[in-house]
Amino acid sequence: QVQLTESGGGLVRAGASLRLACAASGLTVNQNVMGWFRQFPGTDRELVAAITGSEGKVYYADFVEGRFTISRDNAENTVYLQMNGLKSEDTAVYYCATKYAGNPYYTKTYDHWGQGTQVTVSS
Repeated sequence: QVQLTESGGGLVRAGASLRLACAASGLTVNQNVMGWFRQFPGTDRELVAAITGSEGKVYYADFVEGRFTISRDNAENTVYLQMNGLKSEDTAVYYCATKYAGNPYYTKTYDHWGQGTQVTVSS
């Protein structure tokens, strides 16, 4: 049974930081592609950042602009998204997702999704 549980969202001021966590069970994070996505109301989910399994290669959306860092703690089997310099435009529900392998940018190819965590940034 694969389960992804997000945490760490909240309400913060512009310029503040948050660290999101995705705790995984039923899979090993360093053997899969792990992605963070965001979703605005009424829109499709879009990739924020991803990290691949064997290589540990990272990918970021252009709007990240160097502000976010994806990482993983293999001992805890958890993937993190450190978000610094948050903007009001970052307000969204953030989801963790996984797939075994493949292009990290293809949203529809991810197999399992968490329930999401709300990030709200006030300007």
